[in-house]
Amino acid sequence: MSAITQFHLAFPVRDLDEARRFYGDVIGCPKGRSDVNYQDFDFFGHHLVAHIAAEAAPLQDSRFDGEAVPVPHFGMNLDREAWEGLARRLKDAGVDFAEAPHLRLKGKPGQHVTMFLFDPSGNALEFKSFDDPEQTFIP
Repeated sequence: MSAITQFHLAFPVRDLDEARRFYGDVIGCPKGRSDVNYQDFDFFGHHLVAHIAAEAAPLQDSRFDGEAVPVPHFGMNLDREAWEGLARRLKDAGVDFAEAPHLRLKGKPGQHVTMFLFDPSGNALEFKSFDDPEQTFIP
């Protein structure tokens, strides 16, 4: 596969000012272009766009490593220092975690730390950091 420099994800929100505060101020994503219907964010170097929408996709639970995880969800694989910094930032902001920061796949290939949370519009986010990033795509 060719090298990809950025992903682009557009997702629904109920209120742009609320999204700007959460993604911009709480998570720390710089804001880009915007108008009355959307707001661009620099999401750890990737192109994230919040769009006003009447409804988000309904959430369902799936299972991973013995735990329920919300689907759909999106997020980032970060290096450990950035992940720990974000976890502190979210805790300091009083964010309620759907899954508090913890270790997953302990002692197995692909071991990583993870945390799940919801934005104010109900979109599920996961941030993780692999002990060995080379194991991200192992079968």
